[in-house]
Amino acid sequence: MIHHNIRKAVIPVAGFGTRLLPASKALPKEMFPVVDKPTIQYVVEEAVAAGINDILMIISKGKRAIEEHFAPNREFEAKFEQAGRILELEEIRRISSMANIHYVWQQQLNGLGDAVSYAKHHVGDEPFALLLGDTIVESNTPVTRQLMDIHQCYGESVVAFEQVAPDKVSRYGVMKGRPIENRLYLIEDLIEKPAPESAPSNLAIAGRYLLTPDIFPALEDIPPGKNNEIQLTDALRMLLQQKPVYGLHFEGRRYDTGNKLDFLKTNVMFGLRHPELGPQFRQFLEQLSDAGSND
Repeated sequence: MIHHNIRKAVIPVAGFGTRLLPASKALPKEMFPVVDKPTIQYVVEEAVAAGINDILMIISKGKRAIEEHFAPNREFEAKFEQAGRILELEEIRRISSMANIHYVWQQQLNGLGDAVSYAKHHVGDEPFALLLGDTIVESNTPVTRQLMDIHQCYGESVVAFEQVAPDKVSRYGVMKGRPIENRLYLIEDLIEKPAPESAPSNLAIAGRYLLTPDIFPALEDIPPGKNNEIQLTDALRMLLQQKPVYGLHFEGRRYDTGNKLDFLKTNVMFGLRHPELGPQFRQFLEQLSDAGSND
């Protein structure tokens, strides 16, 4: 079996971001900063750290800020250069040079599965990484790389899973699977938002995938599902009837930024660990909690 080297990543960023209104009305949710970098930059950096620098973003109306963030900005650069601000200059240049980013428009917002189908022309007959644009995953080895390594061994699609609290399984797509080796499963079924008492596990789909091009015919064949949208999970269920699909309980931690509370929590976590800001931020939070406990 020929196992391709994975060269391409797809990042869908077309969704509305309704859970973050009103802030997301004019600014894409993927551009919301986690401390000093937009969420989408962490996602691109993960793909690049995994060895991929050809990235396709699926965009929609109102997402131009994402294109501008990754495009070179000569005026900015000239200003920093004149002022001798070399560190800022290097950082700005790095953002626009770390990957070749292409954009394709999702014509109508018909769900994640529909968005992924727009990548067909770009990825052709190669397997590709799929990273959701509003989810940051931290790990020693990039999760995308972990999935690529499994694909190299088995040659099939691999989905990343994280363990969630049993009372939260009803928010996610959950795996029913058979353990193969440490943290790796053969997926038998994917159950969308199960009730806690009927959930087959507490392993939830975590916004990272390594997909073979077999996903495209499945996306074409499945009928619209929940909210009358084309659901990627439905296409994966169809795919696993035909060939093995693997699930990796990845090493690392996922941070969601797609709703207000998780966005705040993620900022606090990353703020505490920021090399420059962390110590003072921690001091500030400790003073706040002391003041609170004295009320």
